[in-house]
Amino acid sequence: MNKKTPNKILLTAILLLSSALLLYGKNFNPDVEIKINGLVCSSCAIGIKNNLMFAFIQIREVPKTGWSSNEALNFKPKLKTLIALIVGLILFGLGEALLVTSQMGVSPWTALAQGFSNISGFSLGFTTFFISIFVLLLWIPLKQKPGIGTIFNAIIISLVLHYAIPFLPTFEGIIFKVTQALLGVFITGLGGGIYLIANLGPGARDGLMTGVQRVTGFPIAWVRSTIEIIVLTIGWWLGGIIGLGTIFFAVGIGPCLAISLTIFSSKK
Repeated sequence: MNKKTPNKILLTAILLLSSALLLYGKNFNPDVEIKINGLVCSSCAIGIKNNLMFAFIQIREVPKTGWSSNEALNFKPKLKTLIALIVGLILFGLGEALLVTSQMGVSPWTALAQGFSNISGFSLGFTTFFISIFVLLLWIPLKQKPGIGTIFNAIIISLVLHYAIPFLPTFEGIIFKVTQALLGVFITGLGGGIYLIANLGPGARDGLMTGVQRVTGFPIAWVRSTIEIIVLTIGWWLGGIIGLGTIFFAVGIGPCLAISLTIFSSKK
């Protein structure tokens, strides 16, 4: 048996467990009654029904606000909608830059590209491009519509990564590295929620998420994290290099994105 096989089996088990927990989360009902020492407590009598910790689990679509565009393919959006799009994408790129500089691992999609690069012999850049095209083709059966945000996504995030990485700090201690990676995942999810609410068209991977969510009706947190976990697992089995940051991103990006959508859904 290859010495890496037990590690792959262990990682796969961890990822499957994470998927199971997320699957449980999609069926979570915050209105359950809890009995403690004979006392019946609806919604635990501590505001659990309205608790953000549980509310985000249930969000099943990208909300519309006063600064959302009426349609994705809008070439004359309101100024505040355009600002929200740009701010969200800058935060998204900054979060990914923090993950990179934490040196705790690449994103699941980069790990997948590495895996395909290993078995095909093509460069990482080419396999990344090929995967993006493939994901965009998946939009067709999902009836996902592009917009100016789809183009802005590629341009702004690339620019932020290019200019932010050289200026971001790198740390030696594992605690600082883990903190930076977790912060990166949270900021990525925060920015993702803002730019998706702008409703000017998602990026390739976010479009896959919203398309699958619309077809299945599952909560966004579960859909996004499940997609990331599947991508990470395939990339790992194909030989892609992953780290703790990769796992943090796969498991955490869905909940962080859903939290962002929940927070900003009330903003007008």
